[in-house]
Amino acid sequence: MEEAMHIKRANKMPCKNDRKSYLQKVMLTRMGSFNSAPKINNVDSQDDSLEIPKGLNTTELLKHVKHLRGIHQPQLLSRYFIKPSLTSDVTDGLRSLKLNTVAKDYSVASTLPNHIRVLQWNILSQTLGQNNDGFVRCPEEALTWENRKFLIVQEILQYNPDIICLQEVDHFKFLQTILGTQNYEGIFFPKPDSPCLYIEENNGPDGCAIFFRRDKFELKNFDTRILEVWRVQSNQVAIVVNLAVKSTGKEFCVCTTHLKARHGSLLSKLRNEQGRDLLHFVKQFCGEKPVLICGDFNAEPTEPVYATVLSGKQLQLASAYADIKAERDECNNDSAEEHKANIDSSDDAQTRSAEEEEADAEHVQLCDDKVIKSIQCEPPYTTWKIREDGEECHTIDYVFYTPEQFKVRNCLEFPRDDEVGKNRTPSFQYPSDHFSLVCDFELLDKQ
Repeated sequence: MEEAMHIKRANKMPCKNDRKSYLQKVMLTRMGSFNSAPKINNVDSQDDSLEIPKGLNTTELLKHVKHLRGIHQPQLLSRYFIKPSLTSDVTDGLRSLKLNTVAKDYSVASTLPNHIRVLQWNILSQTLGQNNDGFVRCPEEALTWENRKFLIVQEILQYNPDIICLQEVDHFKFLQTILGTQNYEGIFFPKPDSPCLYIEENNGPDGCAIFFRRDKFELKNFDTRILEVWRVQSNQVAIVVNLAVKSTGKEFCVCTTHLKARHGSLLSKLRNEQGRDLLHFVKQFCGEKPVLICGDFNAEPTEPVYATVLSGKQLQLASAYADIKAERDECNNDSAEEHKANIDSSDDAQTRSAEEEEADAEHVQLCDDKVIKSIQCEPPYTTWKIREDGEECHTIDYVFYTPEQFKVRNCLEFPRDDEVGKNRTPSFQYPSDHFSLVCDFELLDKQ
């Protein structure tokens, strides 16, 4: 393996097959951890002493975890839905007019059986966040598991999601225990060569997880996959579940994944191949059922994998956040430019290489109108952090869906610059470097 780390291009331009072989070899050295240090195969045991009182409802559990974290600790960052709540005055006014339909509070999760709230979130691996990720502006105490774990629970449960898709999970047992008290069932699939396992005092490998409400859904079946690149297994994984709404019998599929990180044209190509493999895997499992694909794709909308997902003829997906913002703003160029200007105006805004900018510009030119419109409507960021090599503020997390059989009704807005704070995330007020994505869907009758 050491020899593979020093592979260099030949002086002559490689032919297509040579280039593919070269990229496969490089990919094998970069897709996993492949650390020279020995693995430390710890198991998920750090939360074995956790005790949660029985019989707590969600409101009571949220109060309990706030108390466990410390009542004097900074409060969790507040966020709002794109379609806001109506004031009581407006609601009362509608009632006084005796209208048949009273406008609903759009920010409250619907209890209708075919209305489904999905939460997508990279929660930040505890082992990596505290030891590898270099969050230079985050206080060490804010990165401890004792501080973060209850903020994670608060962020998830305050929105009452029906389905939870998570990445960088290395404390699955904790989540399974505490979410289990609220009637959630979970599935976890670790990375085959998790970088956590090369760090002392790890809590086992990190991976992806899906939780769902067992009182609302029946799990019909599920599958897992180690994503492949040119028929070679990578270090990234996916989970897909087939759920049925208990009261109506309607079935749909949910998938979560976490694609390869890091910048560069080679990594962009690898992510695109992982995306292709993911779509093939989901299509084989789901058939004609409607699909939700959630994940940290580690790719901005201008990267090829974004167009690959939206342009795939097999699944015909759309992006929930792009669609709800297009509906709200009619996605005019002014609003898109305004969002971009807000990010570019930051003194520490992330800079990208000229090669990456040029490659993305060429790729966008090749996209169809549907993809270009979706790119323009994506939020300006889903992750905002400061590392040793600078500030990173961009959109890399998504919720994709089948628009013919799902209607996106609402999405959770992202906090403003001044709300995030000058040190960005993670922080005492937010436990991850990624913000959660929360989307409300209505499962439609097939047309």
